[in-house]
Amino acid sequence: MTPRDDTTEVTAAGIARLAGVGRAAVSNWRRRHGDFPRPVGGTGSSPSFALAEVEQWLRDQGKLVEVPLRERVWQQLAGHPAGPVTALLHAGCALLLVRDRPPAWLAVSAVSDERMARLLPAELDGVVTPRLGARRERAVRVPDATALLPSVPLLRGVAELAAELGARQTFEFLLGRHTDANPRQYTLTPAGPADLMARLAGTPRTVLDPACGTGALLRAVPARPGRHLSGQDSAPELAALTALRLALHSDATVRTLAGDTLRADGHEDRRVEAVLCHPPFNERNWGHDELAYDARWEYGFPARAESELAWVQHALARLTDGGTAVLLMPPAAASRRSGRRIRADLLRRGALRAVIALPAGAAPPYNLPLHVWVLRRPDAAARPAPELLLVETAGLLAADGRDQQLWPAVQDTVLDAWQHVDRHGTLDERPGVARSVPVLELLDDEVDLAPARRLPPPAQGGGTELAAVRQGLGEALRRAVDLTPRAEDLAPPAEGSGRPPLTTVGELARAGALALHTGTGAGPAGTPVLTDHDVLGGGPPTGTAQDGTADDEPVRTAPGDVVVPVFGGGAAARVIDEAAAGAALGRGLALLRPDPAALDPWFLAGFLRGTASHRRASSYASTSARLDVRRLELPRLPLAGQRGYAERFRELAAFEDALRHASRLGERLVRGLHDGLTEGTLPPGTA
Repeated sequence: MTPRDDTTEVTAAGIARLAGVGRAAVSNWRRRHGDFPRPVGGTGSSPSFALAEVEQWLRDQGKLVEVPLRERVWQQLAGHPAGPVTALLHAGCALLLVRDRPPAWLAVSAVSDERMARLLPAELDGVVTPRLGARRERAVRVPDATALLPSVPLLRGVAELAAELGARQTFEFLLGRHTDANPRQYTLTPAGPADLMARLAGTPRTVLDPACGTGALLRAVPARPGRHLSGQDSAPELAALTALRLALHSDATVRTLAGDTLRADGHEDRRVEAVLCHPPFNERNWGHDELAYDARWEYGFPARAESELAWVQHALARLTDGGTAVLLMPPAAASRRSGRRIRADLLRRGALRAVIALPAGAAPPYNLPLHVWVLRRPDAAARPAPELLLVETAGLLAADGRDQQLWPAVQDTVLDAWQHVDRHGTLDERPGVARSVPVLELLDDEVDLAPARRLPPPAQGGGTELAAVRQGLGEALRRAVDLTPRAEDLAPPAEGSGRPPLTTVGELARAGALALHTGTGAGPAGTPVLTDHDVLGGGPPTGTAQDGTADDEPVRTAPGDVVVPVFGGGAAARVIDEAAAGAALGRGLALLRPDPAALDPWFLAGFLRGTASHRRASSYASTSARLDVRRLELPRLPLAGQRGYAERFRELAAFEDALRHASRLGERLVRGLHDGLTEGTLPPGTA
């Protein structure tokens, strides 16, 4: 099938979102309705349809729900005939015009689509050039009238959404939705690590990111008057997206360029006060052969397998004397033998000032505990730093051991240690967390700078502490025994007692017995977010909305709500109590809010956990499973008939919580005993 050049397309999944149904319903419509729009693109197994035709058909059939504006705009962007990245760039330019020159936007948007496309290029250039530099010096190219014409309906919707959310928030929403939909195409720096790295750099006036990606690190730099932000990326579209993102975020001077930074540095003649960088890892084709005599290799020529050390030296070469570079690094860069000579020279000359180990899961690749290196370009008048700060944050995790970083604790620990060393040059050891190590101690045959090897975790084998854990475990086990279901509760029902008729969540929603909501994780910055891990583990909300705004309207939990994970294939449901109330509902979760006059929440949650019902309501891909909550079944019973079930399900939940608590205490006791025996804080006992 050949797509039409002027058609905004939408997939079956997009149609399902527009209509508020599952994908199976869309397949049924295609089979049953001869007038359903014909595909205009895609493939035979994954066709795409003209968005305008689909909307008209849904409207004629009475199946088009009131689509939120942001959803409509997203579908226009995702189905743009030139692709979503081109649509994002057009939208970013238009949003800059909406923000900086609203009267000009109102004038140019008050005409026909064709005339608007002819007028827009000059108006866009009038805002892009002052903010992002002359045409030859910037990554953003203002599109011409021909390229803009298919985008005009999208740009009208984007401007309408900006009136509701604000120009910056609108671009952040669209960019975030695009990167979420294409996770393998982008290496993102999460907001937590980005903010930490920006704060480690201090308060520089000029900042460079030589591998800027989508601009997360530069965006984390606080907006201040007179700030100059520069970036470069080998992907032209990413350099352009970063420029637009930063221009919409603040009034800083922004200059981004497209090109291979190591081979063709566009900022070669500039020096900045700070460099922030999340370089590509394990790049063997970084220019090893053609850059052998480059002047940047002041600390040694990096081996072919040490691309990260090439980025480290590039960052140092772009700094003013005394300037600070903060790089996100793979842990292997601190200990590989092929890089030991460069690491040694960085230490001897005082360029490397700190190596900070983040918890695993902080940033991609999520299975590794990445490091942050803090470097400073040596000043000829300053003496080399005699000590290197090592920080290990792996222990700063949620108390129950889940891989959810407590970022405030991580950030406070790291910044407090770094600021103390930066002021005083040394730091008293903080066992298992931070240590200021003499450089001479590190200059051995390996020059191994991994904090985990110099900062073993503090032994949790203290006798008093372990005695308290043991006592708590005994109490938890006794409570679990008390809550264990009785033998008589396991007897089969009496003969002849048939099961009541079944209904589904979808039928109950249509009847008004419950309301159904889907989580997005959105919300004002800092809002607690209930995640799928929290639901499965029974703990308090551990997520945080990193980039929401006051205009975002998250789905907030309330006591008596029932929350169900929709991914993963496991049967789980949780009744919200006061401890979890008020949090924003995270992605991958469905929230059911029962009418108290029709449904008991414990009755509802208990039956939603039924394994057989989950199997019938789930669809399976090669590597994942998705639950259609509307298809989950439960008995059709009056409220009085639900009470017995509800009480039993509540008792089972209490039993499950007791088992979880005992398990966590048992793990702590076993780990503490192992640490105490191996570290010598506990005796081995008698034979």
